[in-house]
Amino acid sequence: MNDKRSRWLALYVLCLGDLMIVLDMNIVNVALPTIQSDLGFSQTALAWVVNAYLLTFGGFLLLSGRLADLYGAKRVFTGGVVFFTVASVACGLAWTPELLVIGRGIQGLGGAAVSAVALALIMRLFDEPADQAKAMGFFGFVMSGGGALGVLLGGVLTDLLSWNWIFLVNVPIGVGVWLLAARLLPADEEIAAGGRLDLPGAVLVTASLMLATYGVVGGNEAGWTSVETLGFLGTSVVLLAAFVTVEARSSHPLMPLRLFRQRNISVSQVVGVLWAGAMFACFFLSALYMQFIQGWDALQIGLAYLPTCLVMAYCSLRLSDKLVMKYGLRKPLFAGLTLASVSLGLFAMAPVDGSYVVNVLPSMILLGIGAGIAFNPVLLAAMGDVEPHESGLASGVVNTSFMMGGALGLAVFVALSEWRTDNLLADGSAPLEALNGGYQLSFAAAAVAALAAATIGGIFLKPKPKPMTMPGAAGSEVGQPEVEAGAV
Repeated sequence: MNDKRSRWLALYVLCLGDLMIVLDMNIVNVALPTIQSDLGFSQTALAWVVNAYLLTFGGFLLLSGRLADLYGAKRVFTGGVVFFTVASVACGLAWTPELLVIGRGIQGLGGAAVSAVALALIMRLFDEPADQAKAMGFFGFVMSGGGALGVLLGGVLTDLLSWNWIFLVNVPIGVGVWLLAARLLPADEEIAAGGRLDLPGAVLVTASLMLATYGVVGGNEAGWTSVETLGFLGTSVVLLAAFVTVEARSSHPLMPLRLFRQRNISVSQVVGVLWAGAMFACFFLSALYMQFIQGWDALQIGLAYLPTCLVMAYCSLRLSDKLVMKYGLRKPLFAGLTLASVSLGLFAMAPVDGSYVVNVLPSMILLGIGAGIAFNPVLLAAMGDVEPHESGLASGVVNTSFMMGGALGLAVFVALSEWRTDNLLADGSAPLEALNGGYQLSFAAAAVAALAAATIGGIFLKPKPKPMTMPGAAGSEVGQPEVEAGAV
């Protein structure tokens, strides 16, 4: 695709498709009480509105990425959009709990396909370092800002219309993305001779990720030391070990283990796990603080996130690429994640009688600045060292680390909050004080996770990964921009 305008239009289509997926991971949370009331969910069954999506989404990310490398990223992306859109219709029109849960599971399959290959397609669209940095800024806003937008839209749609519209709103977006993607995305290249799917590896890693996701999301309810949780997590580890063994011996591995010998890829996964855990916890716990401590309704909570969205949009779309071009990867990543850590630290000091202007707004603004700056270098580090024919797999790995890190971090921080609240209640604290004390401890722990991510990335990332020559861009090197001498 040589036309520059068409490339940027294609980027916007990819970002819109991925935004639809990211929104759906958060938009449903605000509407859960209304869904429970309308469809008659039990408290236990209600969790499956979220879990069914996470299970299939997390389980099929790696497989979707590899399928893109073998059979074409455009095919996988457009197929995922179709799955997701059709499932959104089913969810929006569901009249029983069972239908909604099944629809959410199919949504997760489509979401995995879209998310797993979007990064790879962006890398193939742009071969100039400055354009890549700017494109990653757009995509970074989608990944980081989608959480805040999800809470905002979930509150607005549920309060002004009905919970059905948090799913039905995907339909016109999905149809538009599919039509535009078919026209604007570059055609898939011919499949390399001898390329085939590693079926044993695919089955093992998909089963391992699904069991791990189920164990993590159900850990707080079942108990982290329960036979159920330990059984799921233990089986997941065994399957993962079997997967590594199979991959080491396979002539056509699903995931070549040499991928993780690239320092930036490995470090970016660690940073992604820690940062995603902190981000998921921030959006979830801040919404609970505003709902149960401040007593705000769904619309008020949604609007409270508007400053975060606006600041994050500006930093992601107008600032992050310039910082990466000037300073390389380490400095913007360290600065952004440190600001995010400070944001979480401020939330950790929010009192029961706090106000939005004093105790919420400053944290929201700092979070927007930090996330808007940091996601660009994380994504560029994760994708910059891979070979073109493995870009789909690398994209799947990136999304898997963010998804699993987010699910695990959220489960751990919520468990920490509940533990602290129970202890405070046992010591005689008032219920509201005890609840807020639990939130404060979890925010503090999330701040530590974000600071750890900043430190690891700031120390261990290479300022510039090796260049990558993309197909169809003869002589052009794709990678990170050159950094000034003496960059951290």
